[in-house]
Amino acid sequence: MPSSTTTPVEPQPPAHPRNGLDRFFKLTERGTGVSREVRGGLATFFAMAYIVVLNPIILGSGTDKFGHQLDTGQLVTATALIAGLSTILMGLIGNVPIALAAGLGINAVVSLQLAPKMSWPDAMGMVVLAGLVLMILVASGLRQRVLDAIPAGLRRSIAIGIGLFITLIGLVDAGFVTRNPDNAHTTVPLGLGVGGRLEGWPVLVFVVGLALTFVLVVRKVKGAILLSIVATTVLALVIHAIARIPDGAWGLTTPELPDSVVSTPDFGLIGEVSLFGGFSEVGVLTGALFVFTVLLSGFFDAMGTIIGVSEEAGLTGKDGKVPGMGRILMVDGVAVAGGGFGSASANTCYVESTAGVGEGARTGLANLVTGGLFLLALVFTPLALVVPSQAATPALVVVGFLIMAANIRAVEWDDPTVAIPAFLTMISMPFTYSITNGIGLGVLSFILLRAATGKIRTVPWLLHVVGLCFLVYFLLGPIEQLLGVS
Repeated sequence: MPSSTTTPVEPQPPAHPRNGLDRFFKLTERGTGVSREVRGGLATFFAMAYIVVLNPIILGSGTDKFGHQLDTGQLVTATALIAGLSTILMGLIGNVPIALAAGLGINAVVSLQLAPKMSWPDAMGMVVLAGLVLMILVASGLRQRVLDAIPAGLRRSIAIGIGLFITLIGLVDAGFVTRNPDNAHTTVPLGLGVGGRLEGWPVLVFVVGLALTFVLVVRKVKGAILLSIVATTVLALVIHAIARIPDGAWGLTTPELPDSVVSTPDFGLIGEVSLFGGFSEVGVLTGALFVFTVLLSGFFDAMGTIIGVSEEAGLTGKDGKVPGMGRILMVDGVAVAGGGFGSASANTCYVESTAGVGEGARTGLANLVTGGLFLLALVFTPLALVVPSQAATPALVVVGFLIMAANIRAVEWDDPTVAIPAFLTMISMPFTYSITNGIGLGVLSFILLRAATGKIRTVPWLLHVVGLCFLVYFLLGPIEQLLGVS
């Protein structure tokens, strides 16, 4: 399928690769060039650099069974290191512009569910085991077959759901949409700004950035997304310096030039893993359920992201399949295990990669830029954190629109057994803040409706197995209570 990005068409490259770099990354074959890949890699990094701050906050807030907390400085090092290595590995082996970093959601499971019942090395060992199981599933071909078993209509809806999901992420991270406090006693969980009003300079910076990005995209300006991020960051720097805005108003990162642009990395958490120690703490059954939780989330989160990003980049063939999917999935499994080994929690594919794709990235060369910047962040962390969320998140909203526009017409809306699961998939991802939940509800409803209309034989047997896994996933709480392992 052709790409939906509005990046202007550049002069046609020669029919044959121009050099070794072109040949290795298939730049000419995919209609891209070095400059577009560099721009895409930069845009992706800026869109997801927040994880260098957020992951240490989430993991550092947890306490293990013995009252130990992880060191924040060591977590920053581990987060940036594993993200950089995983992203570069995906670029070299998978040759797709999909960056990886510590998975949000999975890190909360590790911090709040696993660690309190065992030591930190035990909890990270569970993550490593989940990654090893993922690699085995890829090597056996089972993970690829699961992906192929998902109907085309559902695959399109997964891409659309991811577009809506990253749009909501962008709006929330920018402060344009906020969570209503529980003490408000309202049935409305989200609202505009603060108390239904947009207040403060940071939100204004986001609004300006969003308007600028859309204008540049509509005008087909080369490098629209990256130019907008840079321009909005400069605006934020100026406003913060003049208005003297409190640091916390910007969120995780404050737009101000640091006193020092370098920091000293601390590799103390790397390799602090006990592979099977957690089972002795919680028992085999509970340990297996923990591994299953991490495994299923990583399995389908990454799969959904790969589908969505590949669709947006125009990398899928006429059959809806992504070339080299086996290699891509294997790297994802390695990243999960690598995240556990580095005590950074499971690393997985990031939907923010669509920011780079929207900028023109089509190959793994963009990943070398993104991954290289993560590795540079080991030393230049203060400089990497100058870009506030309000400058990077407009790209997510714009790309969310591009993804939806490219896929919405391809869903078979005249077939209710496809349309209803597609609808549930699309709305569940943003509403539950989870790609896995969206895929799960889509698969289960597809099986149910096909059975209700006498078309159960059209459902691949492997999709029944996937549906059963999702049934266990959604009913994990009652199952744990029934087995006495909650």
